[in-house]
Amino acid sequence: MIGASRNSLALVQESMRSRSSQSDLSALSAELLAAADILASEKSLRQYLADSGQPIDARTSLIKDVYGTKVSSGTQDVLAELVAARWSSDNDLVDAVELLGSQAAFVAADKAGSLDRVENEIFHFGRAVQASPELQMTLTDPSLSSQTKAEIVGDLLGSKVDAITLGLIKHVAGNLRGRRVDAVLETLGTLAAAQRNQVVAEVRSVVALDADQTRRLSAALSKITGKNVRINVAIDPAIVGGISVTIGEDVIDGSVAARLESARRALLA
Repeated sequence: MIGASRNSLALVQESMRSRSSQSDLSALSAELLAAADILASEKSLRQYLADSGQPIDARTSLIKDVYGTKVSSGTQDVLAELVAARWSSDNDLVDAVELLGSQAAFVAADKAGSLDRVENEIFHFGRAVQASPELQMTLTDPSLSSQTKAEIVGDLLGSKVDAITLGLIKHVAGNLRGRRVDAVLETLGTLAAAQRNQVVAEVRSVVALDADQTRRLSAALSKITGKNVRINVAIDPAIVGGISVTIGEDVIDGSVAARLESARRALLA
């Protein structure tokens, strides 16, 4: 998101944080994600709701007309706050509703003490998708319905993961809207980390890091970034040795493979 949408998203996300004391955050999450589904499928509806040229009262009134008894009054309030904000495009509004639904799920997981588990499960499912071209093709197959894709995820994960993880990944599988699966899962990981004022560092290594190595690396990266850093480790034989660290768009590549490639380029220069 850019411009007005980015500013609006920051404001509504801060408002969502103020709702952390609510007892029904899981229900709020499910209703917001369902609302995002409806907006994604109804172009004229989302265009009207995202049109800042229309009176705010008219837009918020339409929220009540469309969603009515389908959602709680709390969810209606969140949706009304969303449509009252300014969005650069109607698709940004859909993304914002979806992000707030996901954020509510992470707040619920944090309160339940399961946020670490949920974040790890989302990360590892993302790695599984990257490692399986067949799964990628299945989840992006336009001939399969959203419900079928969600059911496939349910069959794969079932009771192996937290209920919040399962709900979020099933939603992702059925609502890619042209996006890459791994990109959406990465966004979820970043959102989960932000719940605790953290950033995520994806570390690629040829071997697993032990607890002490992970702690020392996290401390070093926290000093560099000035933020709390959560480490997610992915085993990658292509690294050869050393590690490669990605934080957002920044890459710190200390792998043997990177040094060999650098030497090769120097020889060819």
